[in-house]
Amino acid sequence: MGHHKNCQAVLVKNSGERTPVLGNSFEAEPVLQLLKIVFLTFYFSAVAEVKLRDDQYTLDHMRAFGMYNYLHLDSWYQDNIYYVDQLGRVMNLSVTLDTALQKPRELFRLPTDLTAYDNRLCASIHFSSSTWAALSDGTGRLYLIKTGKRGDSASEKWEIIFNEELGCPFIIVHSVSFVKSDVHSIDVLLLRVEKDELDTEGSGFHVSLEWVTVTEKNKVGDQRYEAFKCRVLQGKSVPHYAAIEPNGDGLMIVSYKPFKFLQEEESQPEENEDGKIGDKKKDPLYYWQQTEDDLTVTVQLPEDITKDDVTVQFSPAHISIVLKSQRLPLLEGMLHSSIDHESCTWIIRENKSLEISLNKKEEGPMWPELIVADSRGEFITDSSQCLMHLTSEEMNPNPDKENPPCNAQELEECDIFLEDSTSLCRFDGNNLKVSHVINLGSNQYLFSTVVDPKEMPCFCLRHDVDALLWQPHSDRPDNMWEHVATFNALGYVQASKQDKKFMACAPNYSYAALCECLRRVFIYRQPTPLSTVLYNRKEGRQVGQVAKQLVATLEATDPILGFQATNERLFVLTTKTLFLIKVNTEN
Repeated sequence: MGHHKNCQAVLVKNSGERTPVLGNSFEAEPVLQLLKIVFLTFYFSAVAEVKLRDDQYTLDHMRAFGMYNYLHLDSWYQDNIYYVDQLGRVMNLSVTLDTALQKPRELFRLPTDLTAYDNRLCASIHFSSSTWAALSDGTGRLYLIKTGKRGDSASEKWEIIFNEELGCPFIIVHSVSFVKSDVHSIDVLLLRVEKDELDTEGSGFHVSLEWVTVTEKNKVGDQRYEAFKCRVLQGKSVPHYAAIEPNGDGLMIVSYKPFKFLQEEESQPEENEDGKIGDKKKDPLYYWQQTEDDLTVTVQLPEDITKDDVTVQFSPAHISIVLKSQRLPLLEGMLHSSIDHESCTWIIRENKSLEISLNKKEEGPMWPELIVADSRGEFITDSSQCLMHLTSEEMNPNPDKENPPCNAQELEECDIFLEDSTSLCRFDGNNLKVSHVINLGSNQYLFSTVVDPKEMPCFCLRHDVDALLWQPHSDRPDNMWEHVATFNALGYVQASKQDKKFMACAPNYSYAALCECLRRVFIYRQPTPLSTVLYNRKEGRQVGQVAKQLVATLEATDPILGFQATNERLFVLTTKTLFLIKVNTEN
């Protein structure tokens, strides 16, 4: 298939760009270091790259398919990587020694002749568990593969368990494998960019996410899998992040524009034990959210209501909303705690919603409910609670408290965010409704990575000049997103890389990395203590820790098609070459 050789004389140096100094975390001194790069050249069949067609001209097509990562990392068995070649073969390479790769080995061959399809997409793979994988050939067919224990050539054997045509071509975004009530299921999330004939003012396309559940069907003498459930969400932008919860109970999406479920048929009313049809679950009467200081309540009003028809009364522990046309109050009750009733306000928005602002009498404690024993409202998680708290001392050691981390007036042109209304939504898989919404505001989405394959992928957001990594926990409804790592100044330095294509980080958070479309790879290490004395030349103070920024220039002219990071290595894929970069993580 090919060969590999060591390239010993690769100089890695800092990029010459300004490196911010945040407390004792960074030192703007030139750093020179050698990295060992091993590369393998493929002679027979290159990566099955699919270039955009003339009718795939929108930004969504570019984000979904033009920026697709053709290199697949098996998070269950680190340092195992996969790609699909032009012959439709799933090829595997694994690290055998410190900087040595085994020869590519064929694990599976797609039954489909890929060259016979003009409108296909790129083939995609996702590893659902340690023994299952989801595979798409890019023509609209989904394969579920029982792989055996991967990483072990003796027990790894790929066998098709499910094979079905699912319509228009798609790519696989995410998949999970789980067992409920002793029944094994696999959930797969598929992405399409489809023509929208009703969209006459926009791009003319919409983005759909199809959530497919394939379930084991045990019959006498026959064990097979069937598509049990298909749910479709539709939106107007390609999601930055979309992942199914490990138990298949929900879905989380980070996107610039909202998604919603499409229901082709109205849900049938359920019957209770007596055979009577139960009432359909009503929408919440009001929505509310809170900070440590105040609360905001939103109530949807009838279309013909004006300000003169509404009476809102406040007292230190009570609230009442009365509509002129109704005999009983629309909302009334004892508040969970006291408010400063003289400073409370209300306003009717253009969308005929009543918005009420309540100021807490006692700042700090969070309320478990708005009105005592009232279940008609729904609490909406506020972004400041979940994603805007300060970095802990463990994640950002020795901060210089005299200098603020960011001054908005000092931001440069590259710091301006194009997407300033990105939101994080959690959809309930049972009622297909949004259970949590967080407005990410100017917290720019950067990348996602798998830290623990049994958990959902982490996502990284920019916070001021830093980049913060968040781990979703679907089993913690009150604290669903955990801050697990901080990459100091990464938010700032990545903004200047106008040609960046992929970003990643090590699962143990020891470094972050990004690559440009051609040749250059940037590595940003976490701060590490110095073994020698070093002083800041401008300020004269001693520097306790230094975080190194490294740059590697690859000996390749082909564009970078894939990029993956493990704790010790970076893998960079071009059309015919795979580069393995050994990242030294010692002090």
